[in-house]
Amino acid sequence: MSTKELKFRYAKREDSALILQFIKELAEYEKMLDEVVADEKLLEEWIFDKQKAEVIFALENGKEVGFALFFHSFSTFLGRAGIYLEDLFVKAEYRGKGYGKAILKKLAAIAVERGCGRLEWCCLDWNKTSIDFYLSLGAEAMSDRTIYRVTGDSLTNLATEGAHEQV
Repeated sequence: MSTKELKFRYAKREDSALILQFIKELAEYEKMLDEVVADEKLLEEWIFDKQKAEVIFALENGKEVGFALFFHSFSTFLGRAGIYLEDLFVKAEYRGKGYGKAILKKLAAIAVERGCGRLEWCCLDWNKTSIDFYLSLGAEAMSDRTIYRVTGDSLTNLATEGAHEQV
């Protein structure tokens, strides 16, 4: 199948189990399956009730073969929103057909249609195949930045530390 025949659709509430399936397949690929704590109920709440993220599926002959989960970020320097791609995954048996590129092209089109200033994402340092692919598309590695993250107990501690102080 050519990428011209690849179809896309936005996820619906009843796709929560399918979204979770894709997340788990991605986590397994990244050797991080033990870190997945999301469940269908959480995904339904945060994606559909709170509308904090969106999901598109890539379909070959009506079957979901890839997905992307993304949300809006904001650039103070550009003065407008961007799209942050949290996850992109194509099932193993469908790789090598240009579907990953087609998904990124679709996200770029969504960003342009919405007037966004950029499309960005992270990639694991060991994933040379993906890094080479992203570079071939004209993406640039942001070597002057390091991602920092606070989660779990550290997040709770930071939130409650000095909670009585006025901001």
